[in-house]
Amino acid sequence: MGTRKKVHAFVRVRPTDDFAHEMIRYGDDKRSIDIHLKKDSRRGVVNNQQTDWSFKLDGVLHDASQDLVYETVAKDVVSQALNGYNGTIMCYGQTGAGKTYTMTGATENYKHRGILPRALQQVFRMIEERPTHAITVRVSYLEIYNESLFDLLSTLPYVGPSVTPMTIVENPQGVFIKGLSVHLTSQEEDAFSLLFEGETNRIIASHTMSKNSSRSHCIFTIYLEAHSRTLSEEKYITSKINLVDLAGSERLGKSGSEGRVLKEATYINKSLSFLEQAIIALGDQKRDHIPFRQCKLTHALKDSLGGNCNMVLVTNIYGEAAQLEETLSSLRFASRMKLVTTEPAINEKYDAERMVKNLEKELALLKQELAIHDSLTNRTFVTYEPMDEIQIAEINSQVRRYLEGTLDEIDIINLRQIKEVFNQFRVVLSQQEQEVESTLRRKYTLIDRNDFAAISAIQKAGLVDVDGHLVGEPERQNFGLGVAPLSTKPGKKAKSKKTFKEPLRPDTPPSKPVAFEEFKNERGSEINRIFKENKSILNERRKRASETTQRINAIKREIDVTKEALDFQKSLREKQGEYENKGLMIIDEEEFLLILKLKDLKKQYRSEYQDLRDLRAEIQYCQHLVDQCRHRLLMEFDIWYNESFVIPEDMQMALKPGGSIRPGMVPVNRIVSLGEDDQDKFSQLQQRVLPEGPDSISFYNAKVKTEQKHNYLKTMMGLQQAHRK
Repeated sequence: MGTRKKVHAFVRVRPTDDFAHEMIRYGDDKRSIDIHLKKDSRRGVVNNQQTDWSFKLDGVLHDASQDLVYETVAKDVVSQALNGYNGTIMCYGQTGAGKTYTMTGATENYKHRGILPRALQQVFRMIEERPTHAITVRVSYLEIYNESLFDLLSTLPYVGPSVTPMTIVENPQGVFIKGLSVHLTSQEEDAFSLLFEGETNRIIASHTMSKNSSRSHCIFTIYLEAHSRTLSEEKYITSKINLVDLAGSERLGKSGSEGRVLKEATYINKSLSFLEQAIIALGDQKRDHIPFRQCKLTHALKDSLGGNCNMVLVTNIYGEAAQLEETLSSLRFASRMKLVTTEPAINEKYDAERMVKNLEKELALLKQELAIHDSLTNRTFVTYEPMDEIQIAEINSQVRRYLEGTLDEIDIINLRQIKEVFNQFRVVLSQQEQEVESTLRRKYTLIDRNDFAAISAIQKAGLVDVDGHLVGEPERQNFGLGVAPLSTKPGKKAKSKKTFKEPLRPDTPPSKPVAFEEFKNERGSEINRIFKENKSILNERRKRASETTQRINAIKREIDVTKEALDFQKSLREKQGEYENKGLMIIDEEEFLLILKLKDLKKQYRSEYQDLRDLRAEIQYCQHLVDQCRHRLLMEFDIWYNESFVIPEDMQMALKPGGSIRPGMVPVNRIVSLGEDDQDKFSQLQQRVLPEGPDSISFYNAKVKTEQKHNYLKTMMGLQQAHRK
C-alpha cells in the first residue's frame, strides 16, 4: 500500500462588486484566510461572542481564471490517474457560490470551461503521449436526487431506462453502482458529447440565490485501463477519477424555496449534513466506525472519502458580508476535510491471457531442459512428443467401444494418454453432433434465407406462408418446422385475405396490454396463430423427450440389477469350480440368460438414447422458431401501436408506400437533414477561424451535435402534444 497523505483543500471566492474587505482577509502566502466580525452591541457589556477566525488551507483562489484553477487543483490528480492512482475532485459550498461553474464551467464558451472538460482533454492528450501503452477510457454520469439514483446517460438510444432501480453495491474491489451505464470513448469529441448529454438531463431550479441552482449531487467518473504494448508484460493498471459537483446548502429563509424546491432543499441539506458527519468521523483517529451508509451520497463516495485515492476539495464561498455566516460554515468544512487522510496506491492487475502465453513459453523451455537432462542420464527412451496417428486411432477405437458398452474400462498408462482419451471423447461427441444434423437434413428441407432463387421456387410450390416464412413439410409421424396457412397448401384454393377496417383513432391511446389483445385478434392474427401452433409442437416434443428420459432411466436401473445378478452368478460359479470343454468355459443356463438379457437391455438403452438426442435437436430448433415468432409478433405490435395511436394523423401520409418514413421507426434521413447545409458551413467556419485554437474543435463539435439532437426531440414532442390537443 502507499503512504498516507492528507486531503488537499482549496478555497475559491466568487467575484463580487460588494466584497467585504474589512471582514475577509487573505494571508500573504495565499494559503490562509482570516474572518473578522464586529461584536454585537445588543448583547451587552459582557459579551463572549467570537469575532475572529483563521483557516489554513492549501490555497486561496481569488479572482482566479479557470485555467489557473485547473492548474492548481486538478492537473496533478489527473496526471497521476494515468499512472494507476485513483483521484477525486469535489466542489462544496453554499448555493450560488460557483460550484457548477468551477466543475463544469460555461459550456457555451471554450475559455470558460471548467475542471471536468479540461480533465477529459488532459486524459486524451496524455494518451497520445504514451504510444507504448494501449489505454481505454470509459465514462459514467450519476445523479443523486432526493436520495434516489439516476443515470444521466440513460437517454442515449442504445441505453434506455433501467427496469430495476440502481443500487450501491460493495465488493472486495470497492464500491460500484449496479445499473449505471458505463460508456467506452475512443476520442475526445465522444467524451464531450456524453458530458453535454448528461448536463442537459440535470435537474435545476431557480430561487433568490441562484437562477440555475443544481438540485442534485452529480458524480462524473472517468475509468482508465492501461495495457503495455509489450506482449510479455502481464501487469496492467486501472484507475478512476471521480469529479463531484455537490448541490449547494441553503438557508431556506434566504433562498425563499417553496413547494418542490423546498422539498429538494431539505434532501440536499440532510445529505450534506451526513457528509459532514462522515468527514468529522474520518478526521477522528479514535473512531472505528464511519457512518458511510447514512445516505446515498456518502455511500457512493466511500472509496473517495479516506480511501485509496488522491482527493482534492474545492470550497466555493461568497465574498459578501450578507453571506458571511454560510462562508464560515463552508470554511469549517474545508478545515475538517484537511484532517482526513487517504492512502493512494497504484491499482495493478494481471492480464490472464498474457500470463498464459508466458507460461506456455516457460513450459516449452522446461521441456527442452528436461530432454537435455534425459539424454545425459541415458533416459532417451522417454519421449515428450505428441502421440502418433496409430496411437491416437487406437485410443479413438477404445473410446467408441467404451461408449457402445462393449468395453468396460480403459486402461490408464500415463498422463499424456489420459489427455488424449479426453480429447477423443470430444472428437466422438463432435462427430455425433454432425450425425444428428445430417439426420435432420434427411428428414427436413433446410433452405438458406438468403438464397432467393430457392425461396422463389418453393413459393411456387406452396411451401411458404404469405409473409415469406419458410415452413417444414410434414413427414410420417415427424413434425414440420412451422405451419403453412391454408391459402398456401397445394391442392387448395386460395381464400381471399381477410381485411380489417381502420378503426377511428381514440383521443387517448389504450394501454399496451389491451391493445396487444386487440392486435392479436386482428392484424396480428396470422402470426399469432403460427406462434401458437409452433409452441404446441414444441410442448409435444418436450413431453416426448420427458417420456423417453423416464424410459432410459428405467432401463438403466434394470441394467444395474442385471449386472448385480450376473456378478453373483459369476462369483457362485468360481466358488463351485469352473468347467472347461476344449478350452471353452462352460456356464449354466441362468447365467447365459442373464448375459442375453444384459445385451438386449444395452441395445434398448442405446436406441432410446439416440431417440432422445434426436428429440433434443428438434426441441432446440423448435424453440428457435418459437422465439422468432414471438420476436416478430412483438415487433409488429410496436409498429402497429405507433402507427395507430402515437404518430400524428398529419404525418400518416409519409408512412404510405413511397413515403420517406419507414413504418415503426424514426426517419434517419430526416434527422440528418435538419439544418444540414447550414451546420456544415458553420462547422467549416469554426475550424478556420476559432479564436481558441484547434484544441477547441472537439468541444464545439460535441456541443453543437448535442444541441441539434435535443432540438429535434423537442420538435417531435411539440408535434405530438399539438396532435393530442
